[in-house]
Amino acid sequence: MKRRDSLKALTLSSLGMAVGPAEAAVPAPPDKKVPLKVPGGRQAFEAERDAKLNAEKFFTPAELKTVTLLCDIILPADAKSGSASQAGVPAFIEFMMKDQPANQTPMRGGLAWLDNQCRKRFSKPFADATKAQQIEMVDLIAYPQKATPAMSQGVAFFNLMRNFTMTGFYTSKMGIEDLGYMGNTPNNWDGPPEAVLKQYGLLK
Repeated sequence: MKRRDSLKALTLSSLGMAVGPAEAAVPAPPDKKVPLKVPGGRQAFEAERDAKLNAEKFFTPAELKTVTLLCDIILPADAKSGSASQAGVPAFIEFMMKDQPANQTPMRGGLAWLDNQCRKRFSKPFADATKAQQIEMVDLIAYPQKATPAMSQGVAFFNLMRNFTMTGFYTSKMGIEDLGYMGNTPNNWDGPPEAVLKQYGLLK
């Protein structure tokens, strides 16, 4: 089983709300006013709240870099779809940290834990480690049944990251296409079958 498939198979959380590309995680300049857009099916006050949250910033640049790397380790590009970051998942996670503040401490604490562990092992934070070192570190926390008790905090953090990554990806346009979900599509109806029309004397 490919790494992408094995990491995916561990969990697929309930779907949440997807946001735009990764650049959406960076607030617009204070002097740049963006017209408020109210998507169909949402109230103006909901759109206003979303705009307010999008204008705020949670992750530091270093944290966002690590989040992006982790997203793409969990869901790298393959022959069928692009990677999690290409689907805008880092921006989705940035938004969700502000939409669900209870996740801020576990997320930030987990990122700090990951960097500390990498410094102990590789004398550098996660984002500066080699690809092989990053995978080595992830392998210690990505599979709960194999992880040692000493890795329990990392396991909890990676579960959180994986849930947000999966939710963000599979509620994005790219992820929905990856699933092959068609949604409600128009169909052709040629009227009642001839046998039914004949039964009720409606056949001309």
